[in-house]
Amino acid sequence: MSSAKQHTTIDSPYGPLTLVATDGTLSGLYMTDQRHRPPEENFGERDDRPFGEPADQLAAYFAGELKEFTLELHLDGTPFQRGVWQQLLRIPHGETRTYGELADALGNPAASRAVGLANGKNPIGIIVPCHRVVGADGSLTGYGGGLERKQRLLDFERGAALF
Repeated sequence: MSSAKQHTTIDSPYGPLTLVATDGTLSGLYMTDQRHRPPEENFGERDDRPFGEPADQLAAYFAGELKEFTLELHLDGTPFQRGVWQQLLRIPHGETRTYGELADALGNPAASRAVGLANGKNPIGIIVPCHRVVGADGSLTGYGGGLERKQRLLDFERGAALF
């Protein structure tokens, strides 16, 4: 049995965001030119209806009024990937964690590389805050949306203006 998918595109301070729903639940948030972005034909029909609450929460986030999303999410990945993504959801707004800290939290201190790979495959950027993960020395490392966007998101969450 296949899942019904729909998508829409919304504007953001980081460029257009494509939102994807699977069976009415948010399953994707992709930026323009994002690495690991699935092909458009995988997004289903254009339909704005399933995206009212995600769009509202994203608008509140970008306005600086929302620090924690409260959306039901459809995270489709391996058990390890889903474990990593659940750890990302625990990183507070305005804070960062290293890949090693996430590996430790998963009970597998040697898995920081695997954590990095799972982080890069996160299907719901911004809401599942993969941008909050940094290298062991605090440096910015890979981000599917680009390092400039990652820096801007981190600066914004730390209180800097969006522009």
